[in-house]
Amino acid sequence: MQDKVAAAKKIDEFLKMLNAQGGFRLKYRITVDPPAADGDDWERPEIFVELGGPESSLLLDRGAELMRSIESLTLEGLRLRPDEHNKVLFDCRGYRATRLQELRLAADVAAEKVRKTKVPYQFSPMSSRERRIVHLALSKQTDLRTESQGEGPARCLVVFPADYQSKDFRPMMAPARRRR
Repeated sequence: MQDKVAAAKKIDEFLKMLNAQGGFRLKYRITVDPPAADGDDWERPEIFVELGGPESSLLLDRGAELMRSIESLTLEGLRLRPDEHNKVLFDCRGYRATRLQELRLAADVAAEKVRKTKVPYQFSPMSSRERRIVHLALSKQTDLRTESQGEGPARCLVVFPADYQSKDFRPMMAPARRRR
């Protein structure tokens, strides 16, 4: 990202417009070059946006779908390349830290399951940011390896025994989402 301060100003403009035009009452704080949370180097954004206010619960419904959508729109508005998406991070009421712990625990559980059964374990589809966290959580396990498989919103992570041939693996298809 070329100019972080200019990017932060664009984020501020976007969130003000979202409040004004979308009828939201979001409160937010934008921090450029925030310190790592609790010594955690896994998520080191250059710009951190903490959301709050009366819509906090709405932002966190359905796995923080609205918060992640606002983050995605922001990334598109900043015209960041996919490899730069980790430079901007949105959070609300500590959701990201909780989700990070959940993903680490899920990685540990999957690792033990694969060790015991010698059968690959496929996670449900998840975002690239979440897949990265699971990859990192298992990266030092010499008896296992991880791969992302699938396309678009169906992309998921698979944990394999280190000597397993991935060409022999048939991924399970994610169930189609029902429209509401």
